[in-house]
Amino acid sequence: MFSKLLTWFLLMRYAASKEDGDDFIYNGFRGANMSLDGVAEITSDGLLLLTNSIQQKKGHAFYPIPLPFKTSQGKTQSFSTNFVFAIVPKYPNMNGYGVTFVISPSKYFPGGQVGQYMGIFNQNNIGNSSNHIVAIELDTYLNPEFGDIDDNHVGVDINGLHSNTSAPAAYFRKMSGGFENVSLVSGELMHVWVEYDGLQNHLNVTLSPIKLPKPDRPLLSSMVDLSSIMLDDMYVGFSSSTKTVPSAYYILGWSFKMNGQAQALDLRHLPKLPRIGPKKKSKLLTIGLPVIVIFFTLTAILAVGLIVRRKIKFAEVLEDWEHEYGTHRFLYKDLFMATKGFTDKEVLGFGGFGRVYRGVLSASKIEVAVKRVSHESRQGMREFISEIVSLGRLRHRNLVRLLGYCRRKRELLLVYDFMPYGSLDKFLFDHPNSMLSWSKRFQIIKGVASGLLYLHEEWEQVVLHRDIKASNVLLDSEMNGRLGDFGLARLYDHGTDPQTTHMVGTFGYLAPELTKTGKATTSTDVFAFGAFMLEVACGRRPIDPQDEVTLVQWVSECWKRGTILAAADPKLGLDYDVEEMELVLKIGLLCLHQLPAERPNMRQVMQFLDRNAPLPELSSDSLGAAILAVGHYKRSDDLRLSYPSSLELGFASTSSIEGSVLSGGR
Repeated sequence: MFSKLLTWFLLMRYAASKEDGDDFIYNGFRGANMSLDGVAEITSDGLLLLTNSIQQKKGHAFYPIPLPFKTSQGKTQSFSTNFVFAIVPKYPNMNGYGVTFVISPSKYFPGGQVGQYMGIFNQNNIGNSSNHIVAIELDTYLNPEFGDIDDNHVGVDINGLHSNTSAPAAYFRKMSGGFENVSLVSGELMHVWVEYDGLQNHLNVTLSPIKLPKPDRPLLSSMVDLSSIMLDDMYVGFSSSTKTVPSAYYILGWSFKMNGQAQALDLRHLPKLPRIGPKKKSKLLTIGLPVIVIFFTLTAILAVGLIVRRKIKFAEVLEDWEHEYGTHRFLYKDLFMATKGFTDKEVLGFGGFGRVYRGVLSASKIEVAVKRVSHESRQGMREFISEIVSLGRLRHRNLVRLLGYCRRKRELLLVYDFMPYGSLDKFLFDHPNSMLSWSKRFQIIKGVASGLLYLHEEWEQVVLHRDIKASNVLLDSEMNGRLGDFGLARLYDHGTDPQTTHMVGTFGYLAPELTKTGKATTSTDVFAFGAFMLEVACGRRPIDPQDEVTLVQWVSECWKRGTILAAADPKLGLDYDVEEMELVLKIGLLCLHQLPAERPNMRQVMQFLDRNAPLPELSSDSLGAAILAVGHYKRSDDLRLSYPSSLELGFASTSSIEGSVLSGGR
């Protein structure tokens, strides 16, 4: 119980104030650490009340820690402060004596007298140079003895109450180009700024009603060197007093800073002044108006609530730099409507980084796939969107087309062509009664190889896919294979060196050099394509926890025994072209060569598949490192394989070793 009370106290204190060395701010004084003297008190509402409506009283409130006002050379430092105050007289139109902002060697004034002495001085010490006091008086009492020119004025006092400079209380209005008088005893809130330039010996005092911003021109501007007045350490605070005419003097907020601009007060959260007298009530207002107000208020709240809810629902992030991407940007509202509000009924599957939904764009009636990806970081977002748009310009019959994107809050939505037959791995592994024929498999392999050749050599930039596998190959309405999910893709110019050094991809498809350098190349894509070819031909995953050997090991052993066709998918039986099957298996092993330089490029792979070039001979040594590399993943105790369920769109990467570029994986 005690710890909860202590936590509450600290939170309340922090909410009211911020104290940091020579810089502090009080937006209300509830829980503030102030040195109080006389009748000064902090009310339950957080008001600093210097004096109440009692005669012959004084009150002091000071910041409890002395501040270093002088440099090591004895020069007074610059400082600034601003505060909000109110003077509320007990009897209207009867002035008291005012309130004073004080800089003093002490925070206590045992000899200070009430009335015109403001609780600081007395008739014996007023004006003495030994006082070392600087005061900004907000005076509501006319005392010719002290040089007052008005009973409603602001003055700068040194060691006494005879103002070095003073002026009637007023504020500068920019519209009229002149000063407009204000009454300090009106009970209205007033804002005061005091700023001293220690280098120029220049003191400014500015006054304004709280409803108005700080005026452009100060009320008082004086050249005064405070170095002879100030001591090394001084206290800052407020003082006031009453005599025959009592008044309540309130301070609502206060900010101070040495050598800099004091923080602005949060005027919206300052405490409220107490009500003076009973509130007048009208029978008409108490009967008719509340009903009308309630009716219109409820109507307005309902209308605003609906508008706000709709805006929040369809809110999206749109920054200036995104305008250059034009039509590639989809509206969230359009995607929301297309997917019927992202309902579970439209879920096609779960990709590596989010759900995939089927949608129909209302304007064009085109079917699309919408992938929702969460992103926590803004880092690299502009570059990522740029690459997304660049990938959206890819055009090849064997690539899934990326139509565009949408950003909303912490979410990125990618819009793709809809592939009605979903991903290839569904037909290889999940539907035993829906066997994919060899002729269709061979056609898919050639199609994906053609798409990969386009990415590597035929487009305006080199595109590294970095996650080639059966679950990322989608089947269109004619069962043609299309390479999809460019979530890990990397672009670079022809003739340059790719700069990526993050190892990304899926276990079982990673080239052995990636484990050493982490650097993806077209050759590492070829390695993954080799694993993909074996996966399609053999009907087995590259790594399966239920199998004792990896797919590469199995095919290699069959090849060494001279029975490579034994590795073919048993579900095919003998219903396949022997020459094509042997060709695919050997090209797959060749792509899995331990040395990147010995692997064919995708143009050579296409020539082998089209039988326009002879296939190089395989050797036992050439497969050793690849088998060991893939076998390492198989033996790893901490490997957690979670093969994705078949997706209707196939954007699956749940076994990827590194996340999307949205979280820094690029």
